[in-house]
Amino acid sequence: MKNKILTTAAGIGTVAVLALTGCTPGGGASSDGTVTLQMVESLTNPARTELIRGLLDDFEAENPKIKVNLVSPPTEQADQKIQQMLQSGKGVDVLEVRDITVGPFANNGWLYDLSADLEKWDGWDALTDNAKSASVADDGKSYFVPYGFYGLSLFYRTDLVDAAGFDGPPHSWEDLLEQASAIQDPSNNIYGYAFRGGQNANSNVVAAIEAYTIDGLDVDDAFLMEDGSTIFAAPEAQDAVDDYFALFEKASPPSAVSWGYPEMVAGFTNGTTAFLLQDPEVIATVQDSSLTEDQWDTAPLLVGPSGKAAQPLAVAGWGVAETSENKDAAVKLVEFLSSAEPATEFAQANSLVPIITEAADDEFYSSGPWTSYVTMTEDPETYVNVRQPRGVSWWTEWIQKADQDVQNVLLGNMSSRDLLKSWDAFWTEKYAAEKG
Repeated sequence: MKNKILTTAAGIGTVAVLALTGCTPGGGASSDGTVTLQMVESLTNPARTELIRGLLDDFEAENPKIKVNLVSPPTEQADQKIQQMLQSGKGVDVLEVRDITVGPFANNGWLYDLSADLEKWDGWDALTDNAKSASVADDGKSYFVPYGFYGLSLFYRTDLVDAAGFDGPPHSWEDLLEQASAIQDPSNNIYGYAFRGGQNANSNVVAAIEAYTIDGLDVDDAFLMEDGSTIFAAPEAQDAVDDYFALFEKASPPSAVSWGYPEMVAGFTNGTTAFLLQDPEVIATVQDSSLTEDQWDTAPLLVGPSGKAAQPLAVAGWGVAETSENKDAAVKLVEFLSSAEPATEFAQANSLVPIITEAADDEFYSSGPWTSYVTMTEDPETYVNVRQPRGVSWWTEWIQKADQDVQNVLLGNMSSRDLLKSWDAFWTEKYAAEKG
């Protein structure tokens, strides 16, 4: 069941969603001893939901006394819906936990600590070191088991790059601006770059800033420099945002002012834009689009002026709600989904960096569009792995603020200089309060 993942805006809009008000929680066993779990996913799209449902069917076949209902909210509202369910203490046993939600969810006591269960689980040793590390929070507890990792790479139209007279894809952010501007041709509905101006727009701005500040970056907290100041106060940050916002002005469709994940991916797959900065999960989407194999490829993450890039490996996984009345069954489901065969199938179908050690040797990950990831993995001095502070309790507040600030810059209501000052003040204040 190697399903391809469809994540266009239209596709997401067709997801069948269970009503989240009035959901019946798992809540105990039936008269025949059958337990019903309710599982909620976050990064929903139709093919992904179909894949998960198939894995749950396999789990139910192995565990006939456990049934699983799958709730699939639209991606744009999913994390908020999950939070509402967790707050109510009803309707969720197993849930998708992301590195941007684990902090707030754990701090509110909504997530069950899996540590003791994982110590007894015979599948633990099959996990990669990165997976083991990511499953343990700063407080030493385990709130989820990763299902895979996301890492940025550049998707590009090989035919448009060639036609514009370039020998290959951009290597740096400055190269990207040059090539995207040269390819831009609105009269033929061709644009250089799939700019992210909507939800989570801040993430790509930060990616550029980290590339420009990499030489003095604190790799354990990539929002800080080694001297303790924030990256947003570094002189190089201004150069980074100048180049980045120039991509919108010179090389993006005007509608990208509000583009989020679905619109960005759709812009690339329908042939409108030449470049897209996204996670490898998009590989499967592009492969299933109208673009032919010889029209596109991927390239490593763009580097800054010093020739290096910061690669923050994002992670998500499956966790258990603290209020679940069926924790034993819920833990069994998480362990099943995290075991070798289901986890590898899920990772490959979603184009994720796998959590199973042996899966990394599969030819799937060493050919075609995945070679850019291999290039980055084999050159850690150029593509430096860093950790962003996604687990802090104020991460959701940051996302909301930062996205609004990006919008204001795009609309001409804020200068990029004021944006950096505001971001520096925000993080400086938060870090100071955290230290007491």
